[in-house]
Amino acid sequence: MSSCDNPGLIPFDEALRRLLDQTSLSAGIERIALDQAVGRVLAESPVAAVDVPPADNSSMDGYAVNTADLNADAETPLAVSARIAAGQPPGELVPGSCARIFTGAEIPAGANAVVMQEQTRVEEDGSVVFPAGVKLQENIRPQGQDIQQGQATLKQGTRLQPADLGVLASTGLAEVDVYRPLKVAILCTGDELVEPGQSLVAGQIYNSNRFVLAGLLTQLGMEVVDLGRVADTAEDTVRALRDAAANADAIISTGGVSVGEEDHVKAAVESLGQLDLWRIKIKPGKPLAYGQVQGVPFFGLPGNPASSLITFGLFARPCLLRQQGAEVEMPLMLQAPAGFTRTRAIVRQEYLRARYENGRVVPFANQSSGVLSSASWANGLAVVPPDTQVAEGDLIGFIPFSELLF
Repeated sequence: MSSCDNPGLIPFDEALRRLLDQTSLSAGIERIALDQAVGRVLAESPVAAVDVPPADNSSMDGYAVNTADLNADAETPLAVSARIAAGQPPGELVPGSCARIFTGAEIPAGANAVVMQEQTRVEEDGSVVFPAGVKLQENIRPQGQDIQQGQATLKQGTRLQPADLGVLASTGLAEVDVYRPLKVAILCTGDELVEPGQSLVAGQIYNSNRFVLAGLLTQLGMEVVDLGRVADTAEDTVRALRDAAANADAIISTGGVSVGEEDHVKAAVESLGQLDLWRIKIKPGKPLAYGQVQGVPFFGLPGNPASSLITFGLFARPCLLRQQGAEVEMPLMLQAPAGFTRTRAIVRQEYLRARYENGRVVPFANQSSGVLSSASWANGLAVVPPDTQVAEGDLIGFIPFSELLF
């Protein structure tokens, strides 16, 4: 079957582009201490107030010398005139001598190379013998090598990682402007849902989606507005959505966006705003709803837990990050040999819960969208393009969960 046989299916790239085009920044700005900023999104492009490093310094434990004092073709003995540790003012190198220097210490005026101690020899009289061929600027980290004064260190929209905090700290920055965390409401509908810790009766299941979504949002540094379980009535659904719109920046629902008699989310959203029902050319997760409730963005994810997890990572996550002010990039997709075969090509792009192990991609045996344990076992998604058969060893796409869910 070709994609022409399913004209109503929207390709993944087009669906994501449409969603991102409709997403705008809604987060306010606050100034916080740098040590509290990991995971937050930069609301500015900080400019370095100093050079990093602020002066030439040694990259080795050894001896600072002036190469003009050394014989280019033979060993040269020099007396030690100073000892310079990191954090100590270096002074000036006495002509015709060397200075004992340690890693990170500032280079003294008059020196233009550092010879590592392993390449030298200390004589009984305390002089140090240097080898021939010492190069100019050897083992010296020049001033401003990493960052130059006046340079923008990081881009606005960067989600700050620990290394980013170190970069900002190296320029002397103690506080930073970041966007406030988004408040995202979770709406779980269904009289069959029961919270863990309670007893099940016939026809009931435990509510796993609530915990998955709350964990995903928390990892993104967002604030969860938990609406609890909403009864399958039109009145309760409308009331919950009104509360969500009043107290959150975005709303996520799992299940309930259909035309069944017990599914009230669709009608409730439409009564308070607008809703588009999309059929995406992916598996799992073909149904996706997107709209707004009293001006607040609304995502209706599939109710099956694996489908909900995958569509969150593919669609809701990038939109929420953009709404948070972050620069959105497509997740890194590696190419790796397939550890499986797939003889039946399907029209939709498949995302298989899989593990990258022993140099190949191995999918979980049961890819049912109701089998959430597959996602706990997996460390990423194998991507099989539409209308594609897979033979063992074929190169296929693999997206690590670290790129998709964090």
